[in-house]
Amino acid sequence: MTILTYILSCLYFFLPAYFANMTPPLTRRANLFNFLDREIDFGRKFLGQPIFGKHKSWRGAILGILIGFLVALAQSYLYQFPAIQKISLLDYSQINIFLFGFLISAGAIFGDLLFAFIKRRLKMEPGGRFIPFDQTNYVIGAAIFLTPVFKIEIMVWLTLFILTFLLHIIFNRIGYYLKLHCAKW
Repeated sequence: MTILTYILSCLYFFLPAYFANMTPPLTRRANLFNFLDREIDFGRKFLGQPIFGKHKSWRGAILGILIGFLVALAQSYLYQFPAIQKISLLDYSQINIFLFGFLISAGAIFGDLLFAFIKRRLKMEPGGRFIPFDQTNYVIGAAIFLTPVFKIEIMVWLTLFILTFLLHIIFNRIGYYLKLHCAKW
């Protein structure tokens, strides 16, 4: 496998998490499913700070997991095509796709919540710079959830950590200059 194929394989494997991570801000911006726009922590505090903060909602968590799950189902369907089989790190016909889809998506959301919790303990404001974890928290969360069940190699996670960090910075800069995003990071 060439380096380019390996990178593409890692990115393809991680698509459900990428979509799970993108869904909360997109649904908030599109003003969709407002009935789910309730704080996950119900406004409670821990050690004088919000547990997660107002910006972490049930809408984002539920829809993020759902969209990531649907992307995993699409990957399972696409696995029948030889080109997809060639770039797949997993044999989607042999795994429990429902478990995989849930774990990678829920792990991505968990990683985001975990680092929001940590930022609040450090008295950091939502949106405050917390490099490299703002860019990679969902990689860490997905690794925590997936690795015990699917035995994903550490090299895949290291590759995804680095790629995701770089891609996040690039796309956020583009979004910032196009006035689609508030922060450069």
